[in-house]
Amino acid sequence: MHSNKIPEELSLPALLLDLPAFEENCRQIARHSNGKKIRIATKSIRSIEVIKRILDSDPVFQGVMCFSPEEAIFLSENGLDDILIAYPIWDKKALADISILNSKGKTIICMVDAAEQVDHLAHIAEETKGCFYLCIDVDMSTTFFTLHFGVRRSPLKDSEAVLKLAGKIKQSANIKLIGVMGYEAQIAGVGDKVPSQWMKNRAIDFLKKRSIQEVEERRNKVVHALQQEGVSLPLINGGGTGSLDSTTREDVVTEVTVGSGFYSPKLFDYYQGFLYKPALFFALPIVRKPAPNIYTCHGGGYVASGPPGKDKVPEPVFPAGGKLLDLEGAGEVQTPVHYENETLEIGDAIVFRAAKAGEICERFQEIVCLSDQQVVGRFKTYRGEGVCFI
Repeated sequence: MHSNKIPEELSLPALLLDLPAFEENCRQIARHSNGKKIRIATKSIRSIEVIKRILDSDPVFQGVMCFSPEEAIFLSENGLDDILIAYPIWDKKALADISILNSKGKTIICMVDAAEQVDHLAHIAEETKGCFYLCIDVDMSTTFFTLHFGVRRSPLKDSEAVLKLAGKIKQSANIKLIGVMGYEAQIAGVGDKVPSQWMKNRAIDFLKKRSIQEVEERRNKVVHALQQEGVSLPLINGGGTGSLDSTTREDVVTEVTVGSGFYSPKLFDYYQGFLYKPALFFALPIVRKPAPNIYTCHGGGYVASGPPGKDKVPEPVFPAGGKLLDLEGAGEVQTPVHYENETLEIGDAIVFRAAKAGEICERFQEIVCLSDQQVVGRFKTYRGEGVCFI
């Protein structure tokens, strides 16, 4: 998008996809896959129609990753397969359904990182006469002296611990280990070009470079240890949008997960070397002019998850130069925006970018596709499909 000129037939607020920018992002991600398969992170997309559009755009896009068992079932019911659930789950009803779907030819892969989870899945598979495909989650965080650099995910930190869990999986007939995953969040999910944080950016850049080498070595050791024990691993998953370049260069990796890069939200402006174009926006109508140079929009309080801060709030981008008010920010029912050199009227639109990708889709029932400021399509979000996954 290049302006706040919104087609007159649109009802506002509206979620907008710049289709040419989105399609260019798909092409760029495919070009930088380095021969690896790209798995789509559905939590960053949250629209069946958009997910299928990505999958159809290039053969490199294969499989999806979600975080909810109910979402995995929903995706399967809508014609998708090769579904990796990125986090351990416990919901017995959903797991029973997944076990049965797998026995009927579907491939829905569950994540494990503890013996209790394996026992739980084995018991359900026995009860349902179904089966589970498993992926072991390996911790990829790094430690520098007393600094923990990464996220708190798996307790499995070395090949010995992974082999022990793999041995337990072998003991059950109805569960099968088919892969390992390691998410290097400290590389894929941490900005290193944040405004007004020069020293912190330098430190993060240094830590990332050190961490890339350590992550590769750890993943290699784990994979080779499993292979020496005769474990076949068709799935070796790593990375994210922010680490696509480094993770695809690892020889043992078979696939990299990408999600946010397709929409390119605001937080990814803070990454060095980021290639993708802003593609997802939302437009709010101006409904008040409470003071000179202040224009109040309806709604807009779409604040992203993570540590609270100004980087998590939406940013007005069209017209350029808009600023949120420090004492109000983006509000649930109204959002005032200050412009120094713009003359806007009640009924005009202000276009924003959200800080993160998929979360904004929970606030709208459809994504309106635009090309050359014309509506060229409408895609339902998960919310528009009548589902919500938590």
